[in-house]
Amino acid sequence: MTAAYPYPNSPQHIGHARTYTIADVNARYHRMKGYNTLFPMGFHYTGSPLFAMAKRLREGDPEIIETFTKIYGIPKSTQEKLKDPKSMASYFRDDIKKGMVEIGFSIDWRREFTTIDPLYSRYIEWHFRTLNRKGLITRGTHPVAWCPNDKSPVGVVDTQGDVEPDIGESFLVKFERDGVFYPTSTLRPETVFGVTNLWVNPEGTYVRAKVDEESWIVSRETVERLQHQNHKVAVEREIQAPELLWKTVRNPVAGNELPIFPGSFVEPDNGTGVVMSVPGHAPYDYQALIDLKARNADSAEAGAILQSTNPISIIRVEGFSDLPAKDLIEKFGVKDQNDPHLEQATQELYSKEFHDGVMKENTGGYSGMPVAKAREAIVQELTRRGKIETLLELKNAPVVCRCGTKCLVHILENQWFINYGDSEWKKLAHKCLDQMVILPEEIRAEFNYTLDWLRESIWPTTYYPSTSPGTGLSSRSSKRTRRNYLTLSSTLLYWEKGPLTGLQRRQGFRRESSLGSVLSSSTSIPSTCATRPENSSRTIYPSTYSTIRFSSLRGSGRKASWLTVLS
Repeated sequence: MTAAYPYPNSPQHIGHARTYTIADVNARYHRMKGYNTLFPMGFHYTGSPLFAMAKRLREGDPEIIETFTKIYGIPKSTQEKLKDPKSMASYFRDDIKKGMVEIGFSIDWRREFTTIDPLYSRYIEWHFRTLNRKGLITRGTHPVAWCPNDKSPVGVVDTQGDVEPDIGESFLVKFERDGVFYPTSTLRPETVFGVTNLWVNPEGTYVRAKVDEESWIVSRETVERLQHQNHKVAVEREIQAPELLWKTVRNPVAGNELPIFPGSFVEPDNGTGVVMSVPGHAPYDYQALIDLKARNADSAEAGAILQSTNPISIIRVEGFSDLPAKDLIEKFGVKDQNDPHLEQATQELYSKEFHDGVMKENTGGYSGMPVAKAREAIVQELTRRGKIETLLELKNAPVVCRCGTKCLVHILENQWFINYGDSEWKKLAHKCLDQMVILPEEIRAEFNYTLDWLRESIWPTTYYPSTSPGTGLSSRSSKRTRRNYLTLSSTLLYWEKGPLTGLQRRQGFRRESSLGSVLSSSTSIPSTCATRPENSSRTIYPSTYSTIRFSSLRGSGRKASWLTVLS
């Protein structure tokens, strides 16, 4: 019987009680049914959660100190010792174990282990060698979610709130003024024909920077994101937003001049901090333009420009007027830019136009094309002309690392990855899933979805300099290279641990052979005797019950469910 190993970075809480009570009920039930049932327990020392917690304590984070003092009841003298990740792990491991014993879980504590035990580390190495031999570890350049502070990739276990970073691609359409580009981030490049103006945050700080031999105007926050995606960026000077307002830029497709308006809703740390406005087909832009006109109705400077700026219709959708954004604003009764119905109106319109929209006559050679096809064609054309680029972003931003730093997308070069996208491997996984009993059965569809969704995943390896402990404790592979294997250690099911561990350690899991053949080849024990421990263990290990918290399968944000798997 297995359940996810707990992270010993806090005392036992109600979540632990629920998780391991479910596993314990399963274990007791199957013992009563006559099964030889083993219920071990491990502790997950590896990864960043422990490191992040110890670091926040070490840096004097007021929130953490208050939690440790007032909620956990840990004396200040003890907190000093917990600033070391391993000491913290040992402290909370003892606390969690004590709670499990008091509750009465039927755990075999003779099988207790941690993910930094030497033998467990060798087990992880064996897994990677096996994956490599089967061609399932690849090397290449790939984007990953990244913590700039820890300088490390992040996954769901590394983020506050256990959020799975979701990387997506947006397009940077380049508007131009006097040889300087204003790249605007968008998911709908086909709407460039309907742009009436650009938006910048009136309180933001922008920069003029040399980006890959071009001059760009972007928010100050964009510089770091571009650098992490292998762009060469040299900031020439900072620009306050008022310097940009009411000036004009040229549309890269239509060639007409467009004004730059203030938009307090623009997020400088999202996209490039410069947004193209398509009020005819974007509810947010339509409402923002209406609000801006109302606020500046009496302005001599802005009034005339604003009054001459009106939505442009470029997409025909059955059941809508020439201005679908206006239709949705009226349908949902949106009152201003802060109305929560704007998001729903936006999603409904974007989906409808993408699947059913057709480009209108004022889009030139794209007239009559379905929106989806026009998008591809416009991206190809603008790419050929050097008027568009791509930017990778976290679609579910903000994603915050456990250390408190906002994560971004980083391009890792010449890095090792586990190729979860391998089609043959997926087939085997689906076949294995088909042979499993899953309770409740309706969760099976989510497993199938996850198997299909999985793609290449980073194998995060870092090096331990002599002056730094690195990010988190680890299953360490070699004293010579001191490389870490930070994956798999919480996802592998229980591994056999008993009187043969010394021999297994010497063998180092290097062979695909059975325990019996290892014993008979390494000792004088007859093969008939040597195979008995293996045959005995097979009465347990072919049938493994796992209690899994469903929401950890992927960062869907759904309410957590629990299930039991028999493999």
